[in-house]
Amino acid sequence: MEASKEDREIVNRYRGLLRACRTRVTTDDVKLISRAYKEVVNLYKDKRSPSGLPYVFHAIDVAKICVDEIGLGGTAVVSALLHDTITDNLLSLADIEKRYTKSIANIVEGLSKISSLDPKNPHTQAENYRELILTLSTDARVVLIKLADRLETMRTLGSLPRAKQLKVAWEAFYLYAPLAHRLGLYRLKSEMEDLAMKYTNEEEYRQIIRKLKNTTTKRNKFIKEFIEPIEKELKKTELEFDIKGRPKSIFSIWKKMQKQGVTFDEVYDVFAVRVILNSPPQREKSDCWQVYSIVTDSWAPNPERLRDWVSVPKSNGYESLHTTVVGPEGKWVEVQIRSKRMDDVAERGLAAHWKYKGIKQDKSLDQWVTKVRDILETSSSAPEDLVNLFNLNLYQKEIFAFTPNGDLKKFPKGASVLDFAFDIHTDIGCKCTGAKVNGRIVPIKHLLQNGDVVEIITSKSQKPKLDWLQQVITGKARGKIKQSIREDRNKQLTLGKELLYRRLKNWKIPNPDEAVQELTKHLRLKNSAVLFEQISTEKINLSDFKSFLLHQEKDSVQPVEQIEKPKTRTKEQTKSSTTDYLVIDEKLINIDYKLAKCCNPIFGDSIFGFVTIREGIKIHRTNCPNAPQLHQKYGYRIINAKWKQSEIEKSFQTTIKIIGLDELGMVSKISELISNDLKVNMRSFSINSSNGIFEGKIQVFVTDTKHLDTLLYQLSKIKGVQKTIRMNRD
Repeated sequence: MEASKEDREIVNRYRGLLRACRTRVTTDDVKLISRAYKEVVNLYKDKRSPSGLPYVFHAIDVAKICVDEIGLGGTAVVSALLHDTITDNLLSLADIEKRYTKSIANIVEGLSKISSLDPKNPHTQAENYRELILTLSTDARVVLIKLADRLETMRTLGSLPRAKQLKVAWEAFYLYAPLAHRLGLYRLKSEMEDLAMKYTNEEEYRQIIRKLKNTTTKRNKFIKEFIEPIEKELKKTELEFDIKGRPKSIFSIWKKMQKQGVTFDEVYDVFAVRVILNSPPQREKSDCWQVYSIVTDSWAPNPERLRDWVSVPKSNGYESLHTTVVGPEGKWVEVQIRSKRMDDVAERGLAAHWKYKGIKQDKSLDQWVTKVRDILETSSSAPEDLVNLFNLNLYQKEIFAFTPNGDLKKFPKGASVLDFAFDIHTDIGCKCTGAKVNGRIVPIKHLLQNGDVVEIITSKSQKPKLDWLQQVITGKARGKIKQSIREDRNKQLTLGKELLYRRLKNWKIPNPDEAVQELTKHLRLKNSAVLFEQISTEKINLSDFKSFLLHQEKDSVQPVEQIEKPKTRTKEQTKSSTTDYLVIDEKLINIDYKLAKCCNPIFGDSIFGFVTIREGIKIHRTNCPNAPQLHQKYGYRIINAKWKQSEIEKSFQTTIKIIGLDELGMVSKISELISNDLKVNMRSFSINSSNGIFEGKIQVFVTDTKHLDTLLYQLSKIKGVQKTIRMNRD
């Protein structure tokens, strides 16, 4: 783009920003926005984004997302325009406060503090997460602008290198999309997930896009037929309403396909119908239930699929009534019923949450922020644990339980009686021995269900045990259990140490520290701390070792922990590992690597390398089921990898799933096609049959993805075969 064209484009984008601001900012705000715009154009006149476009495009687009898609005001727009100026050392905090306002300066400073939420060091990552939550509870606009910044980055990912695309995509999956979800920004969350999937599961993404386009006409006809009877009945009431149908996000459709093991055509709810009511606050709830009655009179509902977030909103403030009904042609349709206020909160999240402050339902998000902040401020867990706690609190389905007095408690799905006890009070949790749930006595590991009434049973002699960590999932419970166990162990260590040193003094042993080391070695213990602990718990009787300590005898038994000798590599192994059909990081030569068994990548797959502790580098598929966890927990151990053409033909193992009609000779047809016609080696073939349908798993050796695609296509042509797919987890 020529300079003059770029200048015109900058002006056009700025005008678009001002149009979006028209109804949301004051005259004074416009003056500050104009000043910030001119300053950013001047400061960044020579800088370009990683995509190659002028950096000013990015700054203006982030500001426009803030006002247009999140619903923020003038202060946030100015802060968004200036969001990188402190990080880039172009302006100081004092400069911004002097030229704009203190509030804008504080927001930009907050953005500079959380400018990198994804460092390679997990210790630093935990500190950034803590900073993020403290910022969220101080001025949430900082986090909302950060999300806008990340969304704009993801929209321009196409021009970046493959490794950078994957890194940004995985960050969206495990941090930014869940955070947007928790803050109620559902539209932004869905777009982030779709954009991330575009790079991590490119082929599946394109297939779903293609299917959605091909079925648009048919889908619109179906939605019209579904809506007509509902609309007819709604017009007979005095309700003001808007009703529309929309397809679900690409990522959510793909998740359903994976979870249910079905194709696109078999996903029954690829779209949802939404009814939005223009009701006053005092009538919102009753109007929603009136519409529910009309919908379920028109189409038969599935009682198990009713979700009432109108009576009890989600922790992020989300309110809506969801039901799934049987529509035309016997197909399931999800219907969402909500007021305009509820829809505003659902679409714009936290920004709308501020707008409707004072309405009782909107306290949920504040409670969540307070709870997570409390975890991060008080927990003495390892940094990796803090990261896990934070992520757990971002993206969990909820259940609701009650105390005997009728107080409502919210928990992640899968919470136990022990989680409930710690939520009431730490002391009650530490002394919990069980509970009465709906009048029935249950153990501490009993999982809570929606609507349970829980009365905790305690005992003064009870104290937390290590296996309790397997019984809880909430951050507060895990943190308090670890803290209690740690304190108890420290007491035991102190007591054991005092007992041992007192006894050594009584025996007049001249060098007690050396004696402790000798005894630890003699007993083959890992360290002296274990020795002290076993003395305090009376697992070791010191009198039995008096003679040994007085004579300083050498223990003839070798220590348990020995250094493992490196195994001699065979010629075959050496040859295999140096076969040049893979390039690791393009900077490393002759590095030992293995293909991960969890996903069995084959030539042509999109891949990455993961540095293991004992087994060198393992190669995983980009869409490996373990990829999100590896990127999240061990991002610093991820390295680039790509296939390289080689003269040596290599075979790769993969697993195919095949489903079809259980007919006579089917196994023979499949085996003959694979072994005789296509000359593909089979390692194993297992098959199960039920109600006339068979499901088989075949492990085969192929040379690359094209070879595999040919095999899948030929198998699908066998009469009676309904589906052939490569399994995600081999």
